[in-house]
Amino acid sequence: MNSVNSTFKFKWGNHMFKKLVVAAVATSFTLTASVSYAGPKAEVLHWWTSGGEAKSVAVLQKEFSENGGSWTDMPVAGGGGDAAMTALRARVLSGNAPAAVQLKGPSIQEWYEEGALADISAVAKKNNWSKVLPASIAGHMKCEGKWCAAPVNVHRIDWIWANASVLSSNGFGMPKTWDEFNATARALQAKGIIPLAHGGQAWQDATVFEAVALGIGGANFFHDAFVKLDKKALQSDTMVKVFDQMRIMRGFVDKNFSGRDWNLATAMVMNGEAAFQIMGDWAKGEFLAAGKVPGKDFLCASTPGEGFLYNVDSFAMFKVKGSERQDGQKLLAKLIVGKNFQKVFNLNKGSIPARTDVSLNEFDHCAHVSAADMNASSVGGTLLPSYAHGMALRGAQAGAITDTVTAHFNSKMSSKDAVAMLVKAIDNSK
Repeated sequence: MNSVNSTFKFKWGNHMFKKLVVAAVATSFTLTASVSYAGPKAEVLHWWTSGGEAKSVAVLQKEFSENGGSWTDMPVAGGGGDAAMTALRARVLSGNAPAAVQLKGPSIQEWYEEGALADISAVAKKNNWSKVLPASIAGHMKCEGKWCAAPVNVHRIDWIWANASVLSSNGFGMPKTWDEFNATARALQAKGIIPLAHGGQAWQDATVFEAVALGIGGANFFHDAFVKLDKKALQSDTMVKVFDQMRIMRGFVDKNFSGRDWNLATAMVMNGEAAFQIMGDWAKGEFLAAGKVPGKDFLCASTPGEGFLYNVDSFAMFKVKGSERQDGQKLLAKLIVGKNFQKVFNLNKGSIPARTDVSLNEFDHCAHVSAADMNASSVGGTLLPSYAHGMALRGAQAGAITDTVTAHFNSKMSSKDAVAMLVKAIDNSK
């Protein structure tokens, strides 16, 4: 499953917590016993505990072992990562941090600011990470210019999925503009087909919202509004139009959408009960697991508009003591960004490799589209971090936006009132 809604919310700025972390890290150095070298070791904390993700982690474990390493697995199930972050905080404060931890986006920078992350720049330089990773994505892996994390994959967020038979039998193709989407949706609705499969959960509302915002406002608007939090963009007429489109989208959702999980919405499209779903590429895994063929049973395309919204899973490296653990950390970082793991993991996960030089011969059509679009967006400056999935903003600001989006989507609030609420909520979150 995707790792959405997993940003751990610390009370950043708490000087006491920072002092405790620094003291704990220092203590871990002094308490480590001097023993004979027994080879690379790594304790890895993650929340990939089921399905293809677990198989992918097993591949990494195998590679680590084949390269002389000793792996200690620390899986923490539940909470989309929240439980894992609670466990991590306790470990760091006790002076016994794991070597590698599944983190992403601003969470990496937050832990760096607490003095807990290690510098793996030597590994990155030796393996040419700066040449094989898109600059935008590489930026998330650096802390004040030093590499402190290793990227695993790239999930595209702004996908629209469709039931191929529903569209073809009714004479429609994949919409290329929001006006075309609206017209297609109304025509299908008139025939008793649910236009948009959606689950009434805050993160799903936010996923649709940011795809609409990118499509209507463009890449520069999205960056100004949801990365820079520029007030001019936030309270602009363009933002009013984004909420106008969300109001239209609300009319395309069935009455039983409240609380529905994302994979059940995917099943609605799969079964022909609904025509479209706007969801990240983990939805593709549901289609493939059911034996559905892209291009034949289901269709994939970017949502209308320019740009590429991404969510990157990664492992941050924490400060550890001892040559065995430090060597294990370096080996792990090398393997994570290695071509083999990047290929195998992403074949299972539904995402694409973070590396741009991994062969996609074994990947499906949708992955090829995603990779081509990512590379083009990277060159064109329209490769953008997802706010809804913890890449663009810290928890408080992202939560303020999502709260407004969900309040608007589930009421008769006007678009202008929603914009006013959005600006106020963000101001209060800072």
